[in-house]
Amino acid sequence: MNLSDLRTQIDSIDTELLRLLNERVRLAAQIGHVKRSEGAEIYVAKREEEVLQRLLTHNGGPLDERAIRSIYREIMSAAIALEKRVVVAYLGPEATFTHQAALKKFGAMLEYLPLATITDVFGAVEKGDADYGVIPIENSTEGAVFHSLDMLVESELKIVAQIFLEISHHLISHAPLAEITKVYSKDQAIGQCRRWLHRHLPHATCLDAESTARAVEIARDNVGTAAIASSLAAEMYGVPIAAPNIQDKADNTTRFLVVGKRSSGALGGGRDKSSYVFTINDRPGALLTALEPFGKRGLNLSKIESRPSKRKAWDYYFFVDVIGHHEDDAVRAAIKELETNCPFVKWLGSYPNL
Repeated sequence: MNLSDLRTQIDSIDTELLRLLNERVRLAAQIGHVKRSEGAEIYVAKREEEVLQRLLTHNGGPLDERAIRSIYREIMSAAIALEKRVVVAYLGPEATFTHQAALKKFGAMLEYLPLATITDVFGAVEKGDADYGVIPIENSTEGAVFHSLDMLVESELKIVAQIFLEISHHLISHAPLAEITKVYSKDQAIGQCRRWLHRHLPHATCLDAESTARAVEIARDNVGTAAIASSLAAEMYGVPIAAPNIQDKADNTTRFLVVGKRSSGALGGGRDKSSYVFTINDRPGALLTALEPFGKRGLNLSKIESRPSKRKAWDYYFFVDVIGHHEDDAVRAAIKELETNCPFVKWLGSYPNL
């Protein structure tokens, strides 16, 4: 078979793919109409993951899982955009890592609203200016984003989904390394590159910026100044990369959360994660007592994090992630027992653990 024959076959397949894609989107639009009439959520993390898992089960290659997810992310994004105007707020401005995480989860076809603070993201969703919000929650190198934890306690929004994004930091500047005297970025980004900065720029002053993207703007406009940010930010603001991949750990990853007014339904089979926050009484063994309901039911706590409650000195919130859904019998029983031992317990949401 010659090149012309192969291209003819591809053209034929493309025509059929286009017809099927349009048919799929028309069906999705009908589903959207039913959802709106019933007051249901347009974006359903559980259903999205069920579709993707079914596709992966039937996939015979050569496309791998990453390719399948990327392709169907945009197909689903186009379908959602036709079902309803959906706005996603995120910690901005454009080209931040949170922006990239939002695009990875929701695709290019939805509307995006960049906001200056995590508080603003929660406020936009609570007021209805946005349907969902995307916030950073923790980094594999630097740990928790405490402002996000605080807002989860204060807000009635629920966690809808999680996103993992591999983070590659670049030193971005018009100046050569020898002439850089100031480095701007978010505190978390600076922390993730601390050893590199100490080794290569020991005399430079590290300064906090509102965002990694804002840091690039500062570097663009000031002589002898650099930013730590993404390659997307460097491209968007027209500033060259002076040194690539300066993060201290090659597997540097940040976890983001999607927050909305309703949490996700259960996938089952250990494919869900639930998040909670609680306080304990001031007595010996109180934390052990609080955790026992999970251990004796064989529930896996994938994370535990403490945070000052700010109500009084040495009083703490404890954040836990549990493998399982809030509606699972074992999880429900554990939380019921937890509530008898703790003065405050709050469910933050359940979502696909994938």
